[in-house]
Amino acid sequence: MAALGRHIIVEFYDCTPNLLNDVVHIEKSMEGAAVDAGATIINSTFHHFSPYGVSGVVVIQESHLAIHTWPEYGFASVDLFTCGDTVDPWLAYKILKGKFEAAHGSAMELSRGEMALLTQKELDVKSLRDEKSADDGQPLRTRDVWFTERDDEIALSLKHSAKLYDQQSDFQKVEIYKTEAYGNMLTLDGMVMTTEKDEYVYHEMITHIPSLTHPNPKRALIIGGGDGGTARELLKHDGYEEVVMVEIDAKVIEASKEFLPSIASALEHPKLDLIVDDGIKYVKSAADGAFDVVIVDSTDPVGPAEGLFSVDFYREVYRILSNDGIMVTQSESPRFNQKVFREVYEVYRSIFGKEQVHCYLAYIPTYPTGMWSFSYSSKGSAHPLKHLDLEKMNTFLAENRLQYYNASIHQSAFALPNFVAEMIND
Repeated sequence: MAALGRHIIVEFYDCTPNLLNDVVHIEKSMEGAAVDAGATIINSTFHHFSPYGVSGVVVIQESHLAIHTWPEYGFASVDLFTCGDTVDPWLAYKILKGKFEAAHGSAMELSRGEMALLTQKELDVKSLRDEKSADDGQPLRTRDVWFTERDDEIALSLKHSAKLYDQQSDFQKVEIYKTEAYGNMLTLDGMVMTTEKDEYVYHEMITHIPSLTHPNPKRALIIGGGDGGTARELLKHDGYEEVVMVEIDAKVIEASKEFLPSIASALEHPKLDLIVDDGIKYVKSAADGAFDVVIVDSTDPVGPAEGLFSVDFYREVYRILSNDGIMVTQSESPRFNQKVFREVYEVYRSIFGKEQVHCYLAYIPTYPTGMWSFSYSSKGSAHPLKHLDLEKMNTFLAENRLQYYNASIHQSAFALPNFVAEMIND
């Protein structure tokens, strides 16, 4: 043996982009290549970055296989580093070229650790073993696969054990991951929408505040909300005679019913009129004063939700509200997305009037910065804090075991930090 290790530096060109953006496919391909080449896997860690790109490494007893992908260029850079004579790195190269459907690849082999320049040292092997080794001294096998939502400034990474749903709809990429910390998680175009462990914060806060401050809500409209959480919470209020939900993407509903059943539990409720259609179109065709409460449960202002952040749309919402009607929307993170946050409040106040629009906050761990905002816009006399019916509120709370919302949270949510108040009041 002339050297301790063989290091092959690989570049794959004109690969299938979707394959290079699929963290599960890449993990299985890299691990499969390692095993087929004769290696013993110790650990694997892979990260998917939103909107695209995967980084990962398979640590083997004989060294490692590492990768980074650029799906937008159909390019993958791979390192295959093995030591000893039992592993064939060129076999791993051939396997990965096929798995990524590369049109062509290039590789360069380096010898690492020239034996002629090395002197073997005497070591007490027993004293060097740690808790990562089994009783017989063999390394323990571990696995880490990560989903990462990232932009130019911040990122959120969540470890997951499986991708349960992966479909490209006519509007967006719909995926559900089984995360270690937050249960099943819905993402749209690589952005976290909801998770089983913290969804209640968003859904309770977007629904119960308008429902308990409107004098007598009978009809509610949800725009978006395909996971079903907003409908579930609204329908806890017996006073509603009908809740209409208009979701543009049937695959969001399909995925949520199958893999988020605790969130989607009310999607078959007899009072729910579930419509798969464009919410903008539905609002435009709805009758004047048709709804007491309108909740815009939208994604960020990109893709299919972009039109939900326009002045014309909110004028139409105002029109279809009853005289005491309330509109509630998610209004982004005041720390992370300040430009959109300011703009939506300018739009709402230009339509409803400055004194009729109020901001309130909640804290959702899997959303950018954790601090999230909601808007409360009143067409008539309804107000989020004045004349609160505490008896009605406490009766509702006693009948429903909520996890976040209560009377104190309701009132304190409207107490804004100075920097938030200054952004929308200057």
